[in-house]
Amino acid sequence: MIPQRIGFLHPGDMGISIAASAQHAGNEVYWASEGRGPETQARAAKYGLCDAHTLAKLCAECRIIVSVCPPHAAEDVAQQVLAAGFGGMYLDANAIAPQRAERIGADMAAAGVSFVDGGIIGGPAWAPGSTWLYLAGPQAEQIAACFAAGPLETQVLGTEIGRASALKMCFAAYTKGTTALLCAILATAEDLGVRRDLEQHWKRDDPQFADEVVQRARRVTAKAWRFAGEMDEIASTFRAAGMPGEFHAAAASVYRRLADFKSARTTPALEEVLAALLRPGREPGA
Repeated sequence: MIPQRIGFLHPGDMGISIAASAQHAGNEVYWASEGRGPETQARAAKYGLCDAHTLAKLCAECRIIVSVCPPHAAEDVAQQVLAAGFGGMYLDANAIAPQRAERIGADMAAAGVSFVDGGIIGGPAWAPGSTWLYLAGPQAEQIAACFAAGPLETQVLGTEIGRASALKMCFAAYTKGTTALLCAILATAEDLGVRRDLEQHWKRDDPQFADEVVQRARRVTAKAWRFAGEMDEIASTFRAAGMPGEFHAAAASVYRRLADFKSARTTPALEEVLAALLRPGREPGA
């Protein structure tokens, strides 16, 4: 494969690992520092990303643009890229409902941009076999080739836009959805004064389960602000398939109650997590 110039919007914890995988395959990897915070700038400098400074210059320099951003921002980011005059290939690798991927793809096609639908399953891609980028669209194979050297794994699901996003939604519906459910169970048991009794009974069924639940509830706080939007996308996905979306709308509500832990320097104690879940006027804006 001929090395490509690939621009990344915006290299957070996940995005920087995807960018590093593109580098492993010999590609030149770019980003735009304008408006980005010091942590993002430090990540980009650490991994040697070329700075195009502005989105307009990034779109002019790179044939491929990869979007890895919070789900709620996916369409806005895509529109900004179109407004900058981009005319290459656009990979949306965000956790969005397939119908949103289809809308973005239609906007891109109308502007003459090749669109690839992507869904990432796993954490940041630093180890082989741990993180998969699923791809769908007529140009999906071209995007997969950009990561051929790993450690990010890729799989093309076909040419139909929305398939990669659909798989991501269905997978996260269980993994992140059940974590939100467990958080809600712990908080309810705490409020009713039976949490210790519940944990003791869990241990009768599985000696490790109660401790695992506590750790899941504590660890998820760092990303809860982002997972809330992902649960909204899953709710939309379910409704479009004729299934109830209320399960994951409720999960989004649980994660919004934990959103203030985004900037925490350490993993909070369970008591802090429960207090945030049970606090009156819990959700931002409530």
